[in-house]
Amino acid sequence: MTKGRQSLGRRGEQLALAYLTNKGYAVINTNWRCPLGELDIIARQGNTVVFVEVRTRFTDSTEPAFESVNPRKQAKLAALAQLYLANTGLEDSSWRIDVIAIAVFANGKPLIDHLENALDW
Repeated sequence: MTKGRQSLGRRGEQLALAYLTNKGYAVINTNWRCPLGELDIIARQGNTVVFVEVRTRFTDSTEPAFESVNPRKQAKLAALAQLYLANTGLEDSSWRIDVIAIAVFANGKPLIDHLENALDW
């Protein structure tokens, strides 16, 4: 991954964290890694554990970011979520996977769209 993409990804994750915090989510963990991959943000909304995939693109809409979460990526996210729940003793918890798509305009301003229950789309 190039430094530009890493920087964009970090910026997107920071924007997503601020967005979630402002919406009342309690952030549990960020950038949780295991041999299978990485979960960007793990948070709680009430009693629900929420796994958040953050996708950031330099573009004029969030559509390309949402489109990048294809069926293969969705399956991987579900497997990662289940592994996290098993590793932390939260297997019986209510959970879901959300996607936060961020478009960064040419002027640097971001547009943030949040899709809850992204595996059901």
